[in-house]
Amino acid sequence: MTRPPLIPVVVLLLSVGACTTMPPVDVPRDPATVCVADDASWAIGRAATAEVVERARVDSHSNDVRVIEPGQAVTMDFRADRLNIDVNERGAISGLRCG
Repeated sequence: MTRPPLIPVVVLLLSVGACTTMPPVDVPRDPATVCVADDASWAIGRAATAEVVERARVDSHSNDVRVIEPGQAVTMDFRADRLNIDVNERGAISGLRCG
């Protein structure tokens, strides 16, 4: 009785295992820091000045903040430690969300 060659079987099994993908892990840089947009809701309707944006970042417990203007392209990656500030055409804050 002949045995099948072992090397091709091992190579096949290793190549199949290499094709699987791991789901992305969404872990904030600092686990104690997770954005809470509601804590900065006072900023809605105000001008998105540097001072207002920074205070909203601090109040929302975020590590990072980005101001998004109408029609501006942004990445769709989710970060639990980032505050997104949407502004209208006049530069007033129209919405806050984490991610």
